Amino acid sequence: LAVTPMRVLQDPLVGPRCRALFEDGGVDDRLLVMLFLMAERLRPTSLWKPYLDVLPSTFGSSVWFDDEELAEVEGTTLHRATVMQKKSLQALFNDKVKALVEELLHIDEAGSSIEVRFEDFLWANSIFWTRALNIPLPHSYVFPGSLDGQQIRTGEVLGDSDLTTQQETDTTTKNSSCDENSESHNMESIWVEGLVPGIDFCNHNVKALATWEVDSEGNLTGIPASMYLILAQAGKSSVETGTEIYINYGNKGNEELLYLYGFVVDNNPDDYLMVTLTLMFIIQ
Repeated sequence: LAVTPMRVLQDPLVGPRCRALFEDGGVDDRLLVMLFLMAERLRPTSLWKPYLDVLPSTFGSSVWFDDEELAEVEGTTLHRATVMQKKSLQALFNDKVKALVEELLHIDEAGSSIEVRFEDFLWANSIFWTRALNIPLPHSYVFPGSLDGQQIRTGEVLGDSDLTTQQETDTTTKNSSCDENSESHNMESIWVEGLVPGIDFCNHNVKALATWEVDSEGNLTGIPASMYLILAQAGKSSVETGTEIYINYGNKGNEELLYLYGFVVDNNPDDYLMVTLTLMFIIQ
């Protein structure tokens, strides 16, 4: 049930058109997932509706700030990165996203009259960057059929600030096998970004109760390439009913957490402030 680029390309309704866009280089794999999320959220008959309906509709991340809220952080790296990101997202929406999502919606008559707004793209972008995991999957799953060996392209350029660069790499550093969250090790696996319903509901805590793992062969879960949570505390096999299960998003300061996810941590043990120095300052 993971929402990955491969899942989008194999979708019976929009898959053929998405495959053409992907193979022509019109979209990269991240934007492909965002387009799919937008189209399926707007499509009344979407099979993904039960999942999409329980996802957040708004976010606390700085790209959602109004003018008054954004003014509160003026002069910071967060302000500069947010302004650049909003401008880049708006330009990408105007130049490419709006027309492509409308095309995907017109494939199905039920969605042919739906208006596509910038807020829909802002939502899909936030859903992806706040919930995507970097998942190790078997080569045969990543490259089915005619996509075998095709290079995966990532990263629509959203600006050149340090925080924007951090966002571009966040799903990798947050969920790689050397990080707190994943215990999976498989030399034949290929890392793919995607949304995993269930696991993507876990909030952040530096003292996380759980990590996630991929069952590549299906030996434990009975389903190849499936994911599951395991308790992180040694010797503990269960938790009390009602206890929230956290995972660790990584060692991130509050400025980065606010930019990427829309929250901050009180007395954050990993807190730091990013400062941008001009070339003139460095020379002096």
